Amino acid sequence: MPNSMIPAFILYCAVSAVTPGPANLCSFAAAMRYGRRRALRQWRGIFIGFAVVALFSSFAVWFLGAVLNRYLRVLTWIGAAYILYLAWHILRSEQAGEADAPAHCGFLTGLFVQLTNAKIIIFCMTALTTYALPYAKSYWDVLKIAVLLPFTGPVANLLWLFGGASLQRFFKNYRKPVNLVMALALAFCAVSILLS
Repeated sequence: MPNSMIPAFILYCAVSAVTPGPANLCSFAAAMRYGRRRALRQWRGIFIGFAVVALFSSFAVWFLGAVLNRYLRVLTWIGAAYILYLAWHILRSEQAGEADAPAHCGFLTGLFVQLTNAKIIIFCMTALTTYALPYAKSYWDVLKIAVLLPFTGPVANLLWLFGGASLQRFFKNYRKPVNLVMALALAFCAVSILLS
């Protein structure tokens, strides 16, 4: 990637990482429900899941580029439908963050959330096809960018986690408005994924 593209790449990563998505809201809700310590166990799974998706994306972009590109729009619709399902589930939950914070809050939960997170799959594919592939001379050039990606989303995810832990009492007192806001944020994510 040329140096002139680095600011745009960093901005894309920062905005995508901080905006609400399934993993961010899951960490937020887990911290509200279980506290910081247990939510951090889940975050480790989120980080590893993100790394797996980024590495798979680098492989897919480089070796399956043309074939995978045909199906990217279908994956986008499936991912948006999943996010809308999460939004609906939040609206119906009894406790703030209950829908996003499963009964078991651990490494495997975080890993599963990331491996099924359409937002980061699309994020990784977009980052690699836009900022790495056009300038890559070999697979290793794409892989270098892919290795950096897990330090974007999961690091921003910590902001959501610590925010949820800090505001735990507030959200328990205002569970219905909080659930509504989180559901609307997820619905916005789904719409923005479809429009991008």
